[in-house]
Amino acid sequence: MTQSSNRGSAALAPVFDVIVVGGGPSGATAAEILARAGRSVALLDRAGRIKPCGGAVPPRLIRDFAIPESLIVARARGARIVAPSTRVVDMPIEDGFVGMVDREIFDEALRVRAAEAGATRLTGTYDHISRNGDGLATVHFRESRQGGEPKAVAGRIVIGADGARSQVARQEVPGAGEGKCVFAYHEIIDVAEDGPDADRCDVYYHSDLSPDFYAWIFPHGKTASVGTGSMQKGFGLRQATAALRERAGLAAAPTIRCEGAPIPLKPLKRWDNGRDVVLAGDAAGCVAPASGEGIYYAMVGGQIAAETAEEVLSTGDVRALANARRRFMKLHGWVFWVLGVMQSFWYSSDRRRERFVSMCGDPDVQRLTWQSYMEKELVRADPLAHLRIFLKDTAHLLGLAKVS
Repeated sequence: MTQSSNRGSAALAPVFDVIVVGGGPSGATAAEILARAGRSVALLDRAGRIKPCGGAVPPRLIRDFAIPESLIVARARGARIVAPSTRVVDMPIEDGFVGMVDREIFDEALRVRAAEAGATRLTGTYDHISRNGDGLATVHFRESRQGGEPKAVAGRIVIGADGARSQVARQEVPGAGEGKCVFAYHEIIDVAEDGPDADRCDVYYHSDLSPDFYAWIFPHGKTASVGTGSMQKGFGLRQATAALRERAGLAAAPTIRCEGAPIPLKPLKRWDNGRDVVLAGDAAGCVAPASGEGIYYAMVGGQIAAETAEEVLSTGDVRALANARRRFMKLHGWVFWVLGVMQSFWYSSDRRRERFVSMCGDPDVQRLTWQSYMEKELVRADPLAHLRIFLKDTAHLLGLAKVS
């Protein structure tokens, strides 16, 4: 579609097939896919936005989305799980690794790739959407949060990929903005001289570091992400992170930057307005419970949103917008349900978390966990291993298993 002028209150606003609000992994992926398909795309993102994130990307993401080697700043070949009692369980990855990225660099690289595919980048803070009867949605934004010149751009479809507190979702999709979130905070620190193991992720289940989630130290090459999260409003995330750094011998490491943001715990029940808006990524609630993993699901969500937008543009049938959620949940809904149950039960007390860490030491649990995580599919090829895990889980649930 060729850019033209809009009419009405947003006269002379450039017109695109699709406007993507939010330039994180989800929005940038959607913009790139649509641009490569020949659609005119505007990608609107706030200046200076960096999401707090451990930066883990599984091999399937690297493969499916052609992530270049240069963006992988570290390779984690295992995890160390620390129980409330300070007992440690190591979970090595037998074959392969989990890639680690720096979100400041990674997200910008995805936006650049979208622009190279033909998307038009816009910088500003989303305000609202208006419509004047010509079949177009006009997105209004300002150059900065503090104000700046009001601007507008119009399009046939809007993809809301503007994060967990998505204003697009709150304004356009019924029921949005009601879900619970984990509030996350982390610090990127310089560990070039003396830091944690460069090929291992450390996960702490200590109630003083997080009463209902976990704290982490993730390697980023010469830097590391150190942080924590909690659903409890008022919990001292900065103080807990300082305690974690002290506990891990990282208190003196220089701090490069600090970031905080909410992380949604459950996909929204609806992702579209039935007219011209569809959600993706954190805006749709696509973050895995228990682990807080979001990059892979954000990019898959962006891909599905782009394909849904293409279907609507090609057919004119806006009912296809509802397919985005259906397709995502068919692929990953069962995993989200399992992880949600796991978080609500095993994270609820130190006694249960102690048993959870004990289960992490089981070879069957380790092997199937890593296989499922790295390929994003529940592993069904080893029924005997699943049976053994079921029996062990049952023993832990009933309090019959000894915590080693």
